[in-house]
Order: sequence, then structure tokens, then C-alpha cells
Amino acid sequence: MLLRRVRALVAVFATILPSAFGQQDTFQGVARIVAIGDLHGDYEAATEALRLGGLIDAKNKWSGGKTHLVQTGDIPDRGPDTRKIIDLMMNLEKQAKKAGGAVHMLIGNHEAMNVYGDLRYTTKEEFTAFQKSDSAELREAYYQRLLEEGKPTDEGVFKKKFETETPLGFVEQRQAWTPKGEIGKWVMSHNAVVKINDTLFMHGGISPRVAEMKLDQINKTIREELADSSKLQGGLTTAEDGPLWYRGLVNDPEDKAGPNLETALKSFGVARIVVGHTPTKAPIQAKLNGRLIDIDTGMSRVFGGP
Repeated sequence: MLLRRVRALVAVFATILPSAFGQQDTFQGVARIVAIGDLHGDYEAATEALRLGGLIDAKNKWSGGKTHLVQTGDIPDRGPDTRKIIDLMMNLEKQAKKAGGAVHMLIGNHEAMNVYGDLRYTTKEEFTAFQKSDSAELREAYYQRLLEEGKPTDEGVFKKKFETETPLGFVEQRQAWTPKGEIGKWVMSHNAVVKINDTLFMHGGISPRVAEMKLDQINKTIREELADSSKLQGGLTTAEDGPLWYRGLVNDPEDKAGPNLETALKSFGVARIVVGHTPTKAPIQAKLNGRLIDIDTGMSRVFGGP
């Protein structure tokens, strides 16, 4: 069903995949870094964290000067305000650059999922945030395409299910998140992993397999797979031991995680690794003698975090 829906959207809008261009992924001499973990659609938690870090003022404008902000991915899904957070971060990227600072929006597994159409965790509010005056017409065109492809035996049941699962704004949300859409292009302009001073940042973690890769190779591979869905099967983006999904450094026992962490630190020439993705259910956790820092505190209200 999911594959058929994706094909229908492609047919309706004739999406053309763009070339994927990345950003610089290594930075030295940065005096101040603030890192924020998973936000999952909670705008209030996002702005509170940014304000506590001294990065935005009362009007939500950049006030961080030359600070580098790293957001380790998973802005979308589960919560209602994904679009508001993305709009804010897009503005902060420009404002920080003018001030001599930087905003690094890393690709998390949920950013990737929205780009390639895995919407298991996307909320109704995230779709309706894209609703426009012609949303009903766009949805009807999408419905007609599904009818042509599916030919259901009971159209009444099919339509009721469709309307339940496809709120107004759904089509526009999918347009925005495709590799050619505004948000999709924005996501694909970012990195999955960045190195700032002596710290490596990513969403999930670095497995032994990924530790053998070069930093630019990791980022290039993720972007290429997101740009061409035929490369996703068996690729790095969806792999359990890929940088968007890997939890081993956080969850494995120390006798296994410790040597794997040491390999990664040596491979990338860093003193520590900072990750999100695996909720701590507590304040930020420094593990393995402070060389691994998990900053996913479950701060989104859907998790009830701090």
C-alpha cells in the first residue's frame, strides 16, 4: 500500500530528483558549541532549549554570535509542530551565518523516513500544518490516481479508509518532503555526521562498519541514497548499523561498546562522540569515561521528558 501511494504521488506531481550537494563537515577552532537532541515536533521544547543555550532572544532571533549549534536530528514525527520548528531552524541558519556562527542540522532517521515516505510516526497535525485553499482538490487528484492503480472491490470502504488516513495537507506535506521539495532539499543539503574541534556528532552512532568509512563518504552516501530511493535497499541510510539508526554505543554492555567506541574515536581522530536517537529517560548521559554523550533526553512532550 505504501509503495503504491508513493508511486501515485510521483505520477501526480512528476517529481524530478535533484543532485545532492552537501556542506562542509569538519570545523576547527570553534570557541563554543551547543548541541540539542531529538525534538519530535515540540516547538515549545525547541525554543526553550535554544533560549537556555543563549542562542535565541525573546523574538526567537539568533543571539548566539559565533556559537555553533548542532541539532542531532529527529525534528519530525510524533509531535504536532514539525513545520514550525523547521521554519525556525531555516531562519536561524541564515541569521547565525551572518553573525559568524553556524547551525548544523544533522539528518536523523526520522528526517530520512519522511524523505523516503515512511510515515508510520507522522501525526495528523504535521499534515494539516500544510493545508492550503486547494488542498481538497489536490487530495481528490491523489485519490483518483490511487483508484486507477488499485481498482478496489468496494470503493466505499476504500474511500472511507483513504479519508481517515489522508487528512487535508497530506499531499502538500509529501510534496514538501520529496527530494525536490523545499524541506526535502533542505534536509539533503545537510550532513549525517559532523566533526567540530575534537568531537564527532551524529544522530544514532558509529558502528564498527561505519568506523571504516571516511567522514565525507558517510555523508555523501546518505545524501545519494535519499536522492535515489532505489539505493535505499541494503544501503547505509536504513541499516541498523548505519549512523542514523545504530544504538550499540549506548545500549551494548561496556565490554563491547568500549572497544567499538575506541575504534571510532581513533578512526575519526576525536576525543568524544555525541549522539541522540536513544532516549536516556534522564538528564544527558556521559558514558564510557565521558567519551560518549547521549543528549536525547526525550524532551518532546510526547515522551514527557525534561
